[in-house]
Amino acid sequence: MPKEATEGTCIDRKCPLTSNVSNKRWILSGVVTKMKMQRATVILLDYLHYLRKYNHFEKHKNMSVHLSPYFRDVLDGQCCHSGAVPAHEQDCAFRHACKDRKATGTKKQFHKF
Repeated sequence: MPKEATEGTCIDRKCPLTSNVSNKRWILSGVVTKMKMQRATVILLDYLHYLRKYNHFEKHKNMSVHLSPYFRDVLDGQCCHSGAVPAHEQDCAFRHACKDRKATGTKKQFHKF
């Protein structure tokens, strides 16, 4: 938990660390690709999912994730974890939980971190 979340005066009611927002079962990890929104980021999820209708695999997907102001030091290319929230509490379906080390390689290349 960031030090600003426990000691600071910033109140983010969408942050799972400081408010009563509950997480669902899913915790996903991805690479931050864009940070152009004010309190949200776009992460790239790398996975293989077979689509029977189109007879091919999905390799990756972009997803919007709420970014709390406590995590101001997140940069493009960093790995991060995010958890799902219930449907009645969402504008972005996932909330940013924590950040990891710097990802290796480029953001368009398909490989696990």
